[in-house]
Amino acid sequence: MSTEFTPIFLFLLVAVAIALSMMIASAVLGPHKRTKVKQMPYESGMNPFGDARQRFDVRYYLIAIVFLLFDVELLFLYPWAVAQWSGGVPAATSAPAGSTLGPVGIPAEFRSLVFWEIQFFIVILAAALAYAWKKGVFEWR
Repeated sequence: MSTEFTPIFLFLLVAVAIALSMMIASAVLGPHKRTKVKQMPYESGMNPFGDARQRFDVRYYLIAIVFLLFDVELLFLYPWAVAQWSGGVPAATSAPAGSTLGPVGIPAEFRSLVFWEIQFFIVILAAALAYAWKKGVFEWR
């Protein structure tokens, strides 16, 4: 076994030993009085009410899906914006000396094509939003 990883393994061994000793110490030295109140489940510090298996309204899930839809839209738009407007700066001005990197960003001849593809993507998402709005997904009754 290589000696360069020995400190890492020793650190992991000490961390696991401390964690196990704390778990054992809390089980042995901690209070053991079990009461009905201590055994009762709770949610965010509040007493539970109703059945835990109650049904949720489907609108809750629809709003969650619409939120994810527009969250993913932003995940696609940020890298596009950075690449689209990075300017195609040559590697000599943006990279360290001796680097063989090419231009940064989208090549100039493809910028308008990529721009219109992203616009089409946004139009599709806007149509999905309009459809969901028309169907009443956002109306909580």
